[in-house]
Amino acid sequence: MRHNKSINHLGRQASHRKALMANLASSLLLHKRISTTLAKAKALRMYVEPLITKSKDDTTHSRRVVFSYIKDKKAVSELFREIAPRIADRPGGYCRILKTGFRQGDAAETCIIELVDFNESYNKEIKVGESKPKTRRSRAKKSTESTAAAATETVAAEAAEAAEGEETKKPAAKKAAAPKAAKTSGAKTTAKKTAATKKA
Repeated sequence: MRHNKSINHLGRQASHRKALMANLASSLLLHKRISTTLAKAKALRMYVEPLITKSKDDTTHSRRVVFSYIKDKKAVSELFREIAPRIADRPGGYCRILKTGFRQGDAAETCIIELVDFNESYNKEIKVGESKPKTRRSRAKKSTESTAAAATETVAAEAAEAAEGEETKKPAAKKAAAPKAAKTSGAKTTAKKTAATKKA
């Protein structure tokens, strides 16, 4: 039994376990998601989350402390440049463990461990102007209200279009009537001229 044993030694000596955790941590920080066994993932989460918290304070001292655990310059720079700004507002819980079944061969329980803020499928941010999804009851009320509002808007839009159409038709009718009047007046003047020539 594991009474009062807070650390899982993973069947390794201390130096071997430290090297394993350093390599897993650097891989997680560089790739943002790795696949491993469940026991290693749980041990890694306890190992790497304090280091991520330490990265919120970007000082030379904190960088040296983190480097003493990870021992990888690329991973440390990635942590302080890319990861720390993304997790600045999160008060903990930077990693997520997703179980993926059992490994063929030794039947070890496998999982995926990933950084929470770097999985876009989980982090669909709601855009400005969009409302959050609510309960079915309130959604049904709003749907009836929205349909009524939409119906009134469509009626108002149709009335406005009809008014605009009448306004456009009236000037066109006046323009059409004006040439007809001009033609009739021109015909009358030519008739008068022909009558005057006949009398002469």
